Amino acid sequence: MALTALDRRLLGWSAAFVISQANIIRLLGPVAPRLAEIQTARSARDYTAILDGMTDSDTARYRSHYYPDFVHPLIYAVALRTGARRLAELTPLSPRTRRVLAAVPVISAAGDYAENVVGLYLLSHREHITDATVRATTAVSVTKWVLALGALGYLSQGFVRVWAGKLFSR
Repeated sequence: MALTALDRRLLGWSAAFVISQANIIRLLGPVAPRLAEIQTARSARDYTAILDGMTDSDTARYRSHYYPDFVHPLIYAVALRTGARRLAELTPLSPRTRRVLAAVPVISAAGDYAENVVGLYLLSHREHITDATVRATTAVSVTKWVLALGALGYLSQGFVRVWAGKLFSR
């Protein structure tokens, strides 16, 4: 089976996603688990305790991940949208499913950008860490993850069905 232009774009954006994600993990290093803790903090006290538990070196590592993370949402949004377009070429998708698969990555990426702006700001302005800010940011973070992973899950199962169908129809 020959690769189409859309297949090549999907492979390129997927590779860019993997490289971007690996770079962010590399930058975070041993601080990576703190990211999940911060993104799911339930109160200002919890959020502040996580930041206070970091050394200056840890904080520098944590801060450094934000800059490539301002490009990362664009990469995963384009990869997911490209995947949705390719899946729609391979299997029938309802107009509603197409619209959802087009919108969800954009909404997720927008949430990621909002989360990054707030997180970077709070890192330097801890006096603005409040329960309301933390809860709102956590809600955005969790929603972002649910949307992105939900889209990825939908696309993955769709591609597996297409590939399995081709494999077993021979």
